[in-house]
Parts: sequence; C-alpha cells; structure tokens
Amino acid sequence: MKTQENLKFPELKNLISKQKEILEEMIVASHSPASSTEEKKALQEHLTQLLFYFKKENDKIPGIISKITPELKIKEQPAPTKSEFSSIPLEPEKRKLPAMPQQPIYSRKESLEILRSIPKPVKQDLSKKKLELNPFDKEVLKRIEKRPKTETKKKENAPSAYAQTASKLFSKTANDILKQKYFDGMVKDLLRTYIEFVPSVYVSIILFSTFLSIFAGIFLFVFLMFFHVNPSNLTITLVKDFGVRALSTFWILFIAPIATFLFLYLYPSMERKSLESKINRELPFATINMSAISSSLIEPTNIFNIIISTDEYPTLRKEFTKVLNEINIYGHDLVTALKNSSASSPSNKLSELYNGLSTTITSGGNLAAFFDKRAESLLLDYRLERERYTKTAETFIDVYISIVIAAPMILMLLLMMIQFTGMGISLSPSTISLMMVVGVAVINLLFLAFLHLKQPAQ
Repeated sequence: MKTQENLKFPELKNLISKQKEILEEMIVASHSPASSTEEKKALQEHLTQLLFYFKKENDKIPGIISKITPELKIKEQPAPTKSEFSSIPLEPEKRKLPAMPQQPIYSRKESLEILRSIPKPVKQDLSKKKLELNPFDKEVLKRIEKRPKTETKKKENAPSAYAQTASKLFSKTANDILKQKYFDGMVKDLLRTYIEFVPSVYVSIILFSTFLSIFAGIFLFVFLMFFHVNPSNLTITLVKDFGVRALSTFWILFIAPIATFLFLYLYPSMERKSLESKINRELPFATINMSAISSSLIEPTNIFNIIISTDEYPTLRKEFTKVLNEINIYGHDLVTALKNSSASSPSNKLSELYNGLSTTITSGGNLAAFFDKRAESLLLDYRLERERYTKTAETFIDVYISIVIAAPMILMLLLMMIQFTGMGISLSPSTISLMMVVGVAVINLLFLAFLHLKQPAQ
C-alpha cells in the first residue's frame, strides 16, 4: 500500500505541472497579436484545443486523489488524574542556557585569504539557452518580424530670418495696429488658415515688405528714368528727355508699395477660400464614413482618430487633428473642443457639422442618423456645384468658338482688304499673321486661367 501511495504523489505533481504549462501557453496565445481574420480564427482554434487538454488533465485528479488513503495512527492516552494535576509546577523552571561557542577572531590578512579561497559562483549564460516554442508561436514571431517598422520623424520649424528681422523692426507698430483693430478681418482669416505666423508677426512682415518695396520702386523709377527698354529687340538705350521720362514713370513709386501691401493683406483671405474649397470637396465623403463608423456605437472621439488614420482626407485630417489637440493637449471635453474648432474652421459647412455634432452629443441624440442626414445634404450641394460648373463650361465653350475661331479669321480678312485698298495701314501679311497668332495664344491662356479658377476641386 505504501509503495502505491508513494507512486501516486509524483503522478499528481506531474499532472499539476502539465496543467500549469497549458495555462502559460493559453496566456501567451491570448496576448499574441492577430492582424487578419485568418490569424484570429487560428488563435481561437488553438485556445479551444488547449482548453480541451486542460479539462482532460483536470478530470484525472479526482481518480488519483481517491486512491490515496494515508493511515494515521492515533495513540490513545489516558486522562490525567488529580495527583498528576497537583504535581504540575505553577511556575516554570529556570533553565540555564548552554554556553555559546566562541568564534575565533581573525586578522585582516587572514579574513582576506579566507574570502579569496571561497570559489566564485559560475554565471549561467542564459542567452545560450534555447527556448522551446511550438510551431504556432514561431509563425506568429515570423509575422511580427515581417511587419514594416514605422519611423517617427520629429519636425522642427525654425523661425525664418526674414520674420525675425521684421519682428525686431516693426513689432511695436504691429501691436499698436492690432490694438486699434484695423486688421480684424485679416486676423480672422489668418487664424483660419495654416499660415504659421501669429497676427503680430504677420503684420510686421506686411510692414517690413512694404518698406522694402519702397526702395525697390525707387530703384525701378531711377532706372527707367535714364534707360529705355525695348522688349521687341531686347535692347536698352539711354533716354534723352529725362523730364518727360520721369513724369511717365513716376507712378512706379506708388504702385510698388501699394501692390505689395494689398497682396500680403489679401493673401490670408485667398488662402482661406482655397482651404474652404478643399474641405467642402472632402467633407461629403468623410461624413459618409463617419456615419458608418458611428453606427457601431463607438466613442465619438475615436471617430476622428479613425478618419485621421485612413490618410484619405489630407485637408480634413488637419482639421480633425485640431479637435484632438483641444482634447488631449488643452484638456477640454469633446463638446467644448468642437465649439472651439468651429470658430477657427475655414469652412462654413465644417463649422455647421461641428455645431450640429456638439448639439447631438449634448442632447443624447443618434449620431448615425445625424451623420446620415448631414451626408445627404452635403452630397446634394456637391452635385449642384458640379452641375453649375458644367453649365458654365458649356457657356464658355460657345464664347470660345465665337471669339477664338471666328473672330480672328474675320479680323484677318478685314486687315488684308484694308491693306490692298491702301487706306493707310502699312502692315505686311506676315506681320498680320503674327499678330493673329499672338492674339489667339493670349486669348487661349486667359480662357484656360479663367476655367481653372472656376473649376471645382477634383
């Protein structure tokens, strides 16, 4: 009987160790990443198989325990009598402790020699130990190694020397102008664009550029006052009558700084309109994706994270990043972040989407239904815009045919007839042909530029 019991305990120990190994393998398999549906199915099958083995081993334990019958022999002792109780001393006996042996006292040299004589423990090289992995773990490790490594690049925007010089010279004047609220419209457009300048720096750049354009205008005025440039022959000749030439070129002194100031003042507005057209082009399709994502009852903030991760909407990606920065950096809640982003958005349609979304979240409405209705209205506006452009293009095609094809032919025939009749126009046929070709080329360029400006973004 004793030999059987001695055999059963090691068997129980081995069974428990097997169950421990199965549990460890289940933990590793449950935490292993799966990038596709096939890997997820393989992981699930593997975990199901491990669970089956664990239950199978666990069912063996009751049979092993039932066969273990240890014999415990308890000796019966008689109860103590009254005389024995009276013989028990009430106070404990004072026992003398045995004397501790005295340790030998060693000198410093002797203690060092003793320490040197002690063998040093051998360090085990754990790197040489081969870990036993099952085929499934090896396959998972191979897939992880094959994944492309993403390198994060830090982007540092250093201030330009031109902006630094402008701020040093005109920062005080720019701050005074901003306090007087003369450039409120320009400042609003500047804050809604991606121009990486604060209003005071940008106003300083406007003033500094206008100041430099004054010297550029003076240089051009002096040069054109003394020299005449012939664009046809590409020759430069000296002017004889300086007074008349000065009066004819005096306007350059005013046009150069005025044109520079107006261009820099209106540039934020032009940039905002360009961004608005790009956002309005991407917004209908992004709203459809947001509707599909919100139907899965996901947290609203993650909707913006998913749209940013797709890289399909480059302009909206920057706008949605502003919303996430309001939450993650400034610590605002989603509703406050949407309202702040709505105030600084370059597109009115995106601002309406932000305001409607914040209202829906506050009132506890259905986000999927909200995005569906908003996507329908945005798609309708997109189709109407495309139809308007198609009708405009048809009108310009008719105008182009009449001006560029018919008009030059009629004008050329009239000039030829006038030349042959001798009514005072002395132009050779080659000169008339050259004039027609140049005129048609200029008209074509003007039409192409106009159509490009009117064309909606693709």
